[in-house]
Formats: sequence, C-alpha cells, structure tokens
Amino acid sequence: MSANNSFECRILNSIHLVSKEGWNHLLGKDPTPFLRHEFLSALEDCACVGGNTGWQIAHLAIYASDHENPIGLMPLYLKSHSYGEYVFDWSWAEAYQQHGLSYYPKALCAIPFTPVRGARLLVGEGKESDAIRIQLIEQLKQLLIQNEISSAHVLFAEQNTQELLLKQGFMARDAIQFHWQNHAYQNMEEFLSQLNMKRRKNIRSERSQVQKAGISFRHIDGPDATKEDWAFFYRCYANTYYEHRSSPYLSESFFQMLAQTMPENLHLIVAHRNEQAIAASLLFVDRSGQTKTAYGRYWGALEYVPCLHFETAYYQAIEYCISHGIDVFEGGAQGQHKMARGFMPVKMQSAHWIKDPEFSKAVERFLIRESGGIENYIDELAEHSPLKASSVTL
Repeated sequence: MSANNSFECRILNSIHLVSKEGWNHLLGKDPTPFLRHEFLSALEDCACVGGNTGWQIAHLAIYASDHENPIGLMPLYLKSHSYGEYVFDWSWAEAYQQHGLSYYPKALCAIPFTPVRGARLLVGEGKESDAIRIQLIEQLKQLLIQNEISSAHVLFAEQNTQELLLKQGFMARDAIQFHWQNHAYQNMEEFLSQLNMKRRKNIRSERSQVQKAGISFRHIDGPDATKEDWAFFYRCYANTYYEHRSSPYLSESFFQMLAQTMPENLHLIVAHRNEQAIAASLLFVDRSGQTKTAYGRYWGALEYVPCLHFETAYYQAIEYCISHGIDVFEGGAQGQHKMARGFMPVKMQSAHWIKDPEFSKAVERFLIRESGGIENYIDELAEHSPLKASSVTL
C-alpha cells in the first residue's frame, strides 16, 4: 500500500518483520505488557492467531525513507468471526447476512483475547507524530475500500486515540468494566473498612468459607515459576473452558513462552488443599507506567470449593496489590458480581467505521440507543455502590 510522498505503508503478515526493539520503541511512556513484541509474537508463534484461527495477521506499518524501522504501527487482524474480542457485534453480522451481504472479513485493531485499554496507534514522539497517526487511520480505511472488508473496529483504545478516531469519522461504542482501585491501603482490613457493612460482612464470610475448607495459597513471581507450575496453571485455565464445553483460546506453549520472554510481568496464585494444588489464577503486572496496574486475566480450578473463585481470582489479588503498591487491579471484562467485592464500574470505549453508508447509518442509530442504556446502567450501579456513603464514590 502507498501512503503520501513522505510515508510508505506496508501490511505485515508477521510481527517478526519488525524487530523486538523496533516495535517496543514505539510503545511510549505508558505501555501495557500486552502491546509488547514478546506478547504478540507469542500469540503468533504458538498459533493462537494466524493460520486457520480466524485471526489473519495484517499489522499496518508506516515507514519513512530515512528509517529502517517503522515510525508508526497498528496491531491489526482480519477476522472471519467475532470470538475473543469482548465487544459484541454478532447482531451486526446477522443484519449483514439478512441482507445478503458478508460482514466478514472485518478489520480488528485490538489485542487478541485481551480486553485491556491501551495505545492502538503506536507512534514515537516527534513533530510528525500526529500526521503519522492520521496516516495510520487513513490507511486502515483504504484497506477496507480497496478490498472486500466490511468494517474496521478499534477496541479499548486510550482516550487520545479514541478522540482522534472519532474526529476521523469513527463511531464510539461504550462498555462497562469493573476495576479495583488502591487508595493507599495499608492492608486488607483498611480496604474492607471502606465498604458498607453488608459488603464487608459478605466478603469476610466468603473468605472464611475458603479458610475453613483448609485452602492455603502460594504466590509465585514469574521468574520463580517452574515449568511444572505453568503446566498446572494451564490445566486449570483449560478446565474453565471445558466446563463450558468450549476450547481454550490460548495454548500451553503460549504461557510457557511468556514465562521465558516476559516473566517479570507475570504472577501466579496457586490454591492448595492438603498440600495438593487445586486451583490457580494469573496476574499480569505492569509497573512501567505512572499507574502501576495488575490485570487479572485467567483462572481455573480442578475441583469445586465454595467461594474459591472469589478468593483465588479477587481477594488474593487485592492483597497482592496492597502489599506491592499496585494502584489498579483490572479484573477482566464484564462481571457485575465484582462490584459486590469492591470493584467499581469504569467506562470503556471502542471505535467503529462501517464501509457501507446505509449500514453505517443503521449502526449509528443502534449505538445511540445502546449508549442511552449504558448511561442508565451506570446510574443503577451508582445506587448499589459497595462503598460507604462517606467513602470514595463513582
């Protein structure tokens, strides 16, 4: 693909066409682990994307004549389905089908299987940085126009990127996640003291049930985790999918590779009973930005214990965040049940560009209606805040 006279745009069918240093250099001052070359290349090398997965790799790269490495990047995939995105557009695909049109392939700018906010236009600082960002957006549109691709979707972009996309004709879509915030708590009891009596009592009851069941926990930092630890974690992770009669998106080799390439970003929590491991959860930890963040991504258990999910995936993680000075704990997509456990609603956004003008208008009307529903939902959540009236509010 050509750009303007000073830029050249290329479509990269492998992240390995850019060096690790060349890619990570463009992540800026506040990256997430999921944007790193190590994470995205592990997805590719372990066949979680590419091949026949329905995630065709098509990263956009902007080059300047005097630069060996790209000066702008967009992580991009051409999708033949809508699985693993956490922004649901199945009804849009059905509407296309009802009119004899194909919704797939579509272009998706996102981190596969990872509903985490972050940069989506990877551009270094400089006098031409804004022009490069706009060029990436324009080249994305041209990719659709010149090919049989129905639409472009940019998921969970940080605010500046979202605003730029809207100025370039994209439509905004809102969603709600639930995040825990560390208000300089000294310990778990101080956090619990900020909750209303009902929620505080409920959490203590849930934790007591796990303790009475004889469950203990082992925390393992990434560099200290063994291959056996990762093999056990994967059994738990995969079992979560098997219990719902589906297949896991990610392979064991993917996690084993991350353990080699970015162990400093990983933290395992393993539950034991009678010295036997029975459950595990995984945190990704990012200490590189101004806001230190933990991401609760995966959990699973090999046997059922009441409230074990809440303890392993939430309460142990919150205690870890408090003791390690982590500012925010993102517990993953959706899950209003998290609010009863001290997580607060946070509005997330995605941006969408539909090539067909009539369908674009229809989607715009849909999003306006949906946005009103989201605002009503936020108001309802505010009425059920787990926090004391005098504590931090929504």
